[in-house]
Formats: sequence, C-alpha cells, structure tokens
Amino acid sequence: MIDRQLIAEWRGGFALASGRGTTQGRASMTVKRMDNVGIVVESLDVAIAFFAELGLELEGRATLEGEWAGRVTGLRDQRVEVAMMRTPDGHSRLELSRFLTPPAVADHRNAPVNALGYLRVMFTVEDIDDTLARLRKRGAQLVGDVVQYENAYRLCYIRGPDGLLIGLGQQLG
Repeated sequence: MIDRQLIAEWRGGFALASGRGTTQGRASMTVKRMDNVGIVVESLDVAIAFFAELGLELEGRATLEGEWAGRVTGLRDQRVEVAMMRTPDGHSRLELSRFLTPPAVADHRNAPVNALGYLRVMFTVEDIDDTLARLRKRGAQLVGDVVQYENAYRLCYIRGPDGLLIGLGQQLG
C-alpha cells in the first residue's frame, strides 16, 4: 500500500538527514533540511490571511532591500516585502514575497498542473471539507473535485490568493 511505502521512504530520509542512517558511499550529507518555499504574491495581506486561515502562523514580516539583497537574487535595487509563515508542527515554512521594485514578472498562475517548473504546495489537513469551507470564504476555488484515493486519502487542488495552486490532503483512518 502506498502509505507504508511513503512512510518507509520518509523514515529513511529522516534517518539520513539526522545522521542515523547510511550515506551509501558519500562522505557526508549536503542538505540538512529544506528551510522554506518562496511564493511571490500581489497582496501580502491577502496571502497572510489566507494561509493563516489554513493554519499557518505568521513568524515575522519585514521589508528587504539594499545591495546585499540584490547580490543574492541578482535583482539590482530590489525592494521586497516578505512574510514568513510556519506550519503548526514548526517543520515547514512559506516565504511570501511582494516585490515593490522591480515588479513581478512571468505570470504563470493559470498554468495547468502538468506545466514545467515549481507548481504547487501541498498541505495535510485534519478535515478537508471544513478547510474548503473556510478557504472558500477567502476566495479559494476548487480546481477539480475532492477525490478519495483508496481508503488512504481525500485529495483536491484549489486556487488560492493570486491564483496560487495549492493541494490539500486528508489522511483517512
């Protein structure tokens, strides 16, 4: 069953990342953890409210600018408002960014789910129906249907603020 396979893969990855497993011939692990996923939005306030409704907690908010920031991103004279949001378990974060200068480019919000590049963020929720009801009040739209996969999960995709593609999954049993 897929649950056992995913759990085994997760446990194996955790053991490697924590130094308790084998590196299979490599001297050491390069990655310690994934720190965050960055999402560029048009309205930081709307995005913060949406992800807070989903259950993420606002860690902080700041405006980043200056020569050092441009050296990291390759965008000279950038000025960006950033909000860091944390999942309730404290292990994952979303970095929401609103670029003041230069303006955001390459709008791919209406790309289909098989488009190349970064696509979506997936969240596990306790009750998918309740979550959908709350997020619809904040403008979320269901992309397809809420579907049950075997006796393991209920899954769906929604479009959130600024058309962001977000996956929701509820583990059954």
